[in-house]
Amino acid sequence: MTTGALPTTFDVSGTPSIPFGRLFLVELRKTVDTRAGRWLVGVTVGAALLTDVIFLIVVTSKDIESSYGDFVAGAAFFTQVLLPVLGIMLVTSEWSQRTAMTTFALEPHRMRVVLAKLVSGVSLTAFVIAFALVVGLVCNLLFALFQGQSPDWTFGWTGFLGFIATQTFAMLGGFALACLLLNTPAAIVVFFVYKWVLPGLFALGAVLMSWFNSLVDWIDFQSAQNLLYDGGLSGSEWAQLVVSGILWLVVPLAIGLWRIQRAEVK
Repeated sequence: MTTGALPTTFDVSGTPSIPFGRLFLVELRKTVDTRAGRWLVGVTVGAALLTDVIFLIVVTSKDIESSYGDFVAGAAFFTQVLLPVLGIMLVTSEWSQRTAMTTFALEPHRMRVVLAKLVSGVSLTAFVIAFALVVGLVCNLLFALFQGQSPDWTFGWTGFLGFIATQTFAMLGGFALACLLLNTPAAIVVFFVYKWVLPGLFALGAVLMSWFNSLVDWIDFQSAQNLLYDGGLSGSEWAQLVVSGILWLVVPLAIGLWRIQRAEVK
C-alpha cells in the first residue's frame, strides 16, 4: 500500500483578495482607533470651529467688514497645519504601533494598503473642508445678523477651488513625507521645517543671490499654491506649480513607495 507524498506548500493563489472597499474602511477606522488619532481629528475640527468663533467675536466687537471668504480663510489656517499630521499618522502608525506585519500578512499587496490609506486621507480632508465651509457659512450668517446687514458671500469659485486644492496638497505633503521617512516624529519635524522655516530661507536666498531669485519660484511649492486663491494663473505660474509640486510631492512619494515596497517588516 502506497501513500501519496504530502504537498510541501499551501497554494492560496485561488483565494480572492480583500475587496478594496473593505481595505478603505479599515484604514479609515484606524484613524480613530487610537487615542492620538481621535485627538488629532477632534483638534483639527475643533481648531477650525474655535478659530471662526474667535474671528466672529473680534470682527463683530470692532465692527470690521468681513465676508464668507474671510471666515473660511480663518479655519483654513489651522486645518492646513493639522491635516499634514493626519496624513503622516495614516502611514507611520503601521510602523510605530508595530502593526505592519499583521497588515501586510492579511494583505500582501502593500501598494493596495498604501492606496487605501491615501483614499482615507483624502476622504478625511474632504470632511474637514466641508466642516470648515459649513462653519464659515454659519459664522457669516451670524455676523450679518449681529450687524443688521445682508451676508457678504464674497469667496468665488477661484477661492473655493484654491481652498480645496491647498488643503488637499497639505495632507498629501504630510503623506509623502511619512512614506519617505516611516517615522512619526521625523516626518512631523521635517514638515514643520518645510512649512515654517524653508519659506524664510527661500526669501533670504532670493535677496542675497540674484541667480537664486530666478530659481526660487520653481522650487517654492507653498508660494505657488497661494496663487490658486487668486485664479487666472499664467502659463509660467502653472508650470512653476507643477515643477515645485513634483519636487515636494511626487519625488518624496515615489521614493517612499519604493521604500515601503522593499522595507523589512518586523
